[in-house]
Amino acid sequence: MSGPGAPGREGHELASLSRMVNEREGRDSSVQSVNRAVSILQVLARHGSARVTDIAAELDVHKSTVSRLLGTLEARGLVEQSAARGSYVLGDGITLIAAGAARRHDLALVSRPACAELAEAVGETVTVTIPDDEAVLSIGQVTGSAAISTINWLGRRSPLHATSSGKLFLAYSPELAQEVLAGELPAYTAHTLTDPAALRAELERIRARDFAVTNEEQEVGLCAISAPIRDLEGDVVAAITVSGPSFRVTPEAVEVILPTLQAAAARISERNGYPRKG
Repeated sequence: MSGPGAPGREGHELASLSRMVNEREGRDSSVQSVNRAVSILQVLARHGSARVTDIAAELDVHKSTVSRLLGTLEARGLVEQSAARGSYVLGDGITLIAAGAARRHDLALVSRPACAELAEAVGETVTVTIPDDEAVLSIGQVTGSAAISTINWLGRRSPLHATSSGKLFLAYSPELAQEVLAGELPAYTAHTLTDPAALRAELERIRARDFAVTNEEQEVGLCAISAPIRDLEGDVVAAITVSGPSFRVTPEAVEVILPTLQAAAARISERNGYPRKG
């Protein structure tokens, strides 16, 4: 029996709920701290050395947070202060951890989980491509549930100017774009961009939006949308693409697919060394 000063059933339930909320917030905070610590290590790997203010500005994190995390990383031997007072560099502990990585870095393998989740979410075929001379090469593919007939893109080379991933590579590689624009631009369909001026304008739009689309430019009835995969330096080294029939991958569908596609590209980029902001 509960007296006037004893908590009733509602009080116990509120206390239990409060404990659950506090535990969840604690877990979320811990995960965020781990993500930020990894991003700090990636920034130091990119620049060689950096000050607290520079790291905070690049990651859009408060200086006090960066300073606290650097203190923890320094205590574990993962970073150390350089000869220049106030700057930090990677410590010897990083070398010891890296020595334990037995398997060879493989972008196709690294991207597989994110591609599988994306294919399940959008129901279309998802591929990962890399630039290969004046073409794109597909190194990974996952088929979505909605695909009626699927093209096997694995190991297939496709033209740069007629694919969404190829146009993405051209947009972020001025030297490659100059070579391609100076040469012949073959027409694969009536929609292929064969005019250098039109293609150049398209590349400018891609850089501004940070994604690329194709609408029946390589094959009639095939549409695609690509987002960039970056490395430690921020360079675009690969692309993740969602492709499908034009009656499903419509301009309206692209708007729906785009946020999920970009989130998958960001996840792969992070696993490829690109620092996460925030």
